[in-house]
Amino acid sequence: MEKTLKAKKTVSLETKVYAKDGKETGTITLPEGVFGVAWNADLVHQVVVSMQGNARSGTAHTKDRSEVRGGGKKPWKQKGTGRARHGSSRSPIWSGGGVAHGPRTEKDYSRKINKNARAKALACVLSEKHRHGEILFVDTFGFTKPTAKNAKEILGALSRIDGKEKLGTKRVNAALILIPKRDEHTELSFRNFGNALVMQAKDVNPVELLTYKYVVVAKPEENVKELERRVATKTVRKVLKAVKATK
Repeated sequence: MEKTLKAKKTVSLETKVYAKDGKETGTITLPEGVFGVAWNADLVHQVVVSMQGNARSGTAHTKDRSEVRGGGKKPWKQKGTGRARHGSSRSPIWSGGGVAHGPRTEKDYSRKINKNARAKALACVLSEKHRHGEILFVDTFGFTKPTAKNAKEILGALSRIDGKEKLGTKRVNAALILIPKRDEHTELSFRNFGNALVMQAKDVNPVELLTYKYVVVAKPEENVKELERRVATKTVRKVLKAVKATK
């Protein structure tokens, strides 16, 4: 607990904003309820596992001994052969037999996730990534047409920022790019990159945030407002009110 509190105190909520060429253009003050929340590993694990379970299609299915074709006749008589007794050649211990305890389509992997828990987990992951310097704020990409060449140059320029070197070297799950609203030029420019994903801030979730190493937030003011709206549950508002009262 003490280590968590100390880590939280050392992180400033005023962070730098960069241009697409990697040069610093200014600063932005981040809301404490989004980027200054203490880490809660149990809550994040619960929400992430539940979301992954809800995303499962549940199409994996195996046949048990009653569903496998054949095996109606007893392989050999019960006694006198010197061999082990068997009643069907479709037993799970036989080759070509049924599967014991295999996956079935009847199983439901979905779990209920409370809205407050989902919002708090999102804030926890965003705050932890900010503490580890894995969130990068970029004023704008400025795409006027789809161009993968310019998109690659932007990632290369941002990778020259101190601490963000893996943006240019990590082959998979390098960058999750957040945009405030649908931008076809940006989406098409990064579409063929296997290590980057473009997503609107209103759709981001803890699973995607934990999948990618860095989070690149374009147009910070708009995106931060949207993220603040995403985590502004009744519980978070109570916490923010208590924090302000202590100041």
